[in-house]
Amino acid sequence: MTVVAGIVGLLLLGIVLWDGFEVIILPRRVTRRIRLTGLFYRSTWFLCSQLARRVASGKRRERYLSFYGPLSLVLLIVVWAMGLILAFAMMQWSVGWRHMGFGDCLYLSGTTFITLGLGDVLPRTAAARFVVVLESGTGFGFLALVISYLPVLYQAFSRRETNILLLDARAGSPPAAAELFRRYAAGHGLPALDQLLREWEIWSADLLESHISFPVLAYFRSQHDNQSWLGALTAILDVCAVVIAGIDGLPPWQARLTFAMARHTVVDLAQIVNAPPRAPEPDRLPADNAAHFKEILAAAGTAPSNPAEFDSKLAQLRRMYEPYVFALAGHLMVNLTTWMRVSDTIDNWRTSAWERSSTGLPKSLFDGDDDVHMA
Repeated sequence: MTVVAGIVGLLLLGIVLWDGFEVIILPRRVTRRIRLTGLFYRSTWFLCSQLARRVASGKRRERYLSFYGPLSLVLLIVVWAMGLILAFAMMQWSVGWRHMGFGDCLYLSGTTFITLGLGDVLPRTAAARFVVVLESGTGFGFLALVISYLPVLYQAFSRRETNILLLDARAGSPPAAAELFRRYAAGHGLPALDQLLREWEIWSADLLESHISFPVLAYFRSQHDNQSWLGALTAILDVCAVVIAGIDGLPPWQARLTFAMARHTVVDLAQIVNAPPRAPEPDRLPADNAAHFKEILAAAGTAPSNPAEFDSKLAQLRRMYEPYVFALAGHLMVNLTTWMRVSDTIDNWRTSAWERSSTGLPKSLFDGDDDVHMA
């Protein structure tokens, strides 16, 4: 029995240490389906999402889901620590069972792992002392890795959120492709879109790299309920698709580059969270909205360069990314934005916690809206 406990302890030790290595240190995607972290997130997210579906209010649901990402990270660290303590306790019992019961071994393992070292329970044999030394070193290294892991994780989260917040004044809250075209036409001019798309190409690459290295970031919610990394990325993909489909005055080269990187991001992240592509329903750009969208483009001074082919090209491009976007939205319980701005929404920068809005900005100060407000 003690031999079996020792073997099981060694296996558990190897599983936990390898899992921690893959999550914290290994900077690439892990394709193996059966792994401790994968089982942890599949089970905990299933329970969390099922409870969230019972919450009727959108804002209450978002607040509830916002706790999952940080809390799951803490719970994962606890699971690793408990697994290591149990593994060393089983190994300790296998070599020192003549002097200690399993309860004493578990107590010794816990105090050794967290470097408490009370000394009221002592190993009696050379093998038991070796296990204690090995566990104290493992516990110290585990603590160091966790301390270094959290700042890197939150730096990646901060980089992700910066561009999402900057998109607020450019495309509305939540961001919409039609609103972005309209505001750029009224402000810097549509050729300035190239610089924006270049920045979002880099942002998409950084998002892919950081979320592959640290998949838990996909579950971290944005600062505002009507914003998300997926919604922002989808709006940029929409804009790129329109430019590639062909509109007057905008060369498609940068849009192609950004589209390629952004689509790569949504496809790979859908694989990371195990969300297979699904039919894009409901349609984010139904026929009546599509006609209105082209009217907005025309009012912005840029119409489709080839109206006969524009709709078919746009539909083809949408089929390249929307199935993965819908898969991610369904899995992460994120509401996707439409192509058109919701008429009664106010940009986040125009609101405050004390009052929804107050008038006072002249029409020409920001983007030419009739409804410009500031709090």
